[in-house]
Amino acid sequence: MIAIYARQSVFKDDSISIESQIEQCKHEVIDGNYIVYDDKGYSGKNIERPKFREMLNDIRAGKISKVVCYKLDRISRSILDFAEIMEVFSEHNVEFVSVNEKFDTSTPVGRAMLNICIVFAQLERETIQQRVIDAYVSRSRAGFYMGGRVPYGFKRVPITLNGKKTSQYEPIPEEVRQLKIIFEMYSQPNTSLADIVRYFKEKGIKKTRGVEWSTSRLTEILRNPIYVKADMDIYNFYQSRGTEIVNDASSFIGINGCYLYTKNVANNAGSGKNMSQYENMVLVLAPHKGIIDSDTFIRCRLKAEQNVQIPNGRRSHTTWVSGKLKCIKCGYAMRYNKWTGKSTYNEYYICSAASAKKCDGVGAVHKDKIESIVLSAMEEKIKSLRIEQQQQDNPHQAQINKLKAEIAEKNKQIDNILKNFAFASQAVIKRMNVEVDKLTEEIANLNRQIYKLEAVKNNQKQLDTDAIETIFKMWDKVSKEDKQKIVDILITKVLVSKEKIEIIWKI
Repeated sequence: MIAIYARQSVFKDDSISIESQIEQCKHEVIDGNYIVYDDKGYSGKNIERPKFREMLNDIRAGKISKVVCYKLDRISRSILDFAEIMEVFSEHNVEFVSVNEKFDTSTPVGRAMLNICIVFAQLERETIQQRVIDAYVSRSRAGFYMGGRVPYGFKRVPITLNGKKTSQYEPIPEEVRQLKIIFEMYSQPNTSLADIVRYFKEKGIKKTRGVEWSTSRLTEILRNPIYVKADMDIYNFYQSRGTEIVNDASSFIGINGCYLYTKNVANNAGSGKNMSQYENMVLVLAPHKGIIDSDTFIRCRLKAEQNVQIPNGRRSHTTWVSGKLKCIKCGYAMRYNKWTGKSTYNEYYICSAASAKKCDGVGAVHKDKIESIVLSAMEEKIKSLRIEQQQQDNPHQAQINKLKAEIAEKNKQIDNILKNFAFASQAVIKRMNVEVDKLTEEIANLNRQIYKLEAVKNNQKQLDTDAIETIFKMWDKVSKEDKQKIVDILITKVLVSKEKIEIIWKI
């Protein structure tokens, strides 16, 4: 069956009527076996037309083999829509003829014209997409709200920014109180995410939306600089990790929160989960006020960088070092076994790949032997770390004090220059500006050095060696779960053979 399609949006003296369109199309129908679809009073700017939709449905149902129209714009005035329609025609082997333009896809020239239309449609698509990306980048870097889920602790309110309507976050007092508890608790060296969840559960504290807290939700919150009062410490923190920072350092005055976007605009919807990938991110000051001081926020971030949470997967109930034991020959996990006799039993580990003959194995290694060696090694490691902290603390602080003195001296030089601005000529003022800019950059570099030294100190202090040593002294009374937490903080894996045990440390 051949379809004749005709469309007329409004009647004009100089426009061709639907009846005339149909008559012109009939000349292309040789055998007279056709069906007419006509839309009167519908624009060609889109394809939301009843008869046109009916024709497309009949094409998809296999009832139509050819479509004839008077002019291309009777089908659509949008090249994007036209290209999509041609794709439908091609998919169902439907030929297309335009009487006025002599456009016939059953001929080589007609097919070439179709390909040209599709190429221009693709070009228009890509141009539109690039304009959208450019607008997104421009607006996000100007601090505009860019959509997405509103972070816990805030509600969205309309504002006008730089003469344009947008939104900003406004704190919700009850939720802010919970957030402050989360950041304050996690900033303490020996508090885990699970401890916070347990605390909220014991106190009956749920999110204001009625859902209980989870470690994954806490992790997402603790990563997000939307909550921080962004000052120079925050500027230096993200700059030292390779994050692109849009605003000048002078704008970081400890008031505003921050937006953190991925450099790849297409991935911004999931950026909340990627906030630890600092080098792939862009930091922008947001118009709302932060709620968490920078010191607490940075301590939480440093702790999160250092510590890895205990996996949620199955853990062995046999020993506190489970999940860490690997065969020193093949790297496969060591499997627990127990041999029971009439009056005694032995617990030991063997390579899990040995039974499948993928590894010749390391033989059976007794559980007690492994635990004894690992515990002794951890005790020695913590003891040496404590000594190292004591030795390194003073040199770091001395260097920090020296850098701060240099900053104070350079600030004094800037003050002296500024005092003479009112009496200087234009030429002198120009030289003064150059000198002030140079001193300002030198101060910024000194601040970065201070931050790096303080970050080292903070990293060392995150590990409370005194508390861990106390746990070692009462090891036999500590629960297996708490022992596993200590192991997870200190150890990446334990390589096991019958002759030796090698520990790969996290610290």
